[in-house]
Amino acid sequence: MPQGAVFSHVTAAALFRIPLPLRLSTSRELHVSVPATRRAVDAKGIVGHKASLSGDDWDNRFGFAVTTPERTWCDLASLLTLPELVAAGDKLIARRLPQSSRAALERAVSIYPSRRGIRNLRRALGLLSDRAESPRESLLRVAIVLAGLPEPTVNMRVFSAKGKFLARVDLCYPHLKLSLEYQGDHHRTDQRQWRKDITRTRALQTDGWTELQYTQSDLDDPTRFLEELRVMLTRLAH
Repeated sequence: MPQGAVFSHVTAAALFRIPLPLRLSTSRELHVSVPATRRAVDAKGIVGHKASLSGDDWDNRFGFAVTTPERTWCDLASLLTLPELVAAGDKLIARRLPQSSRAALERAVSIYPSRRGIRNLRRALGLLSDRAESPRESLLRVAIVLAGLPEPTVNMRVFSAKGKFLARVDLCYPHLKLSLEYQGDHHRTDQRQWRKDITRTRALQTDGWTELQYTQSDLDDPTRFLEELRVMLTRLAH
């Protein structure tokens, strides 16, 4: 490592376990940032970056120099789409094991020296949720909001009129009793999870809820599911 260099971008994201799309998470290259006054590292297996780094932008928490979660999130803006950036930010501020906070990310964006990705960073700040618990939930929520549909409530506990716990739903519109569930492959391959899902869905339906289920194919091409959701929201509202 050259003097003053730090691990950053995708490499830092991997260290912080920030969710990344497959095109980046499978990369074996190391991302290294050096001060703007130095020449970027140019070597096999290295993606070199030149950056303006203050002493608050990196630390040695892993035993070597790496950009902080906040600076890492800002740097990722040049590599991620807006939904992907929100999913990354949601993970950092998640109520379960948070690594940062919304306020800290806002401060980082306000002083971020690069203009690359700054527009998406500012837009992402307004879409973050500390209640999100998976990247796919975040991507689904952002697709809905960007389509101009009402923002759903995130990870809400649902109770019957008698106070009995029924389920904890990924996304929902409580006033319409409409829940949206992302079904990853483990819901299909794990027999115990599959049976649990069926029991939960039946409990919700008995209480008058409508449940819509989504998979990766819906995220790959959200056009159809968004139109179906628009129709469902209109129908239930009337």
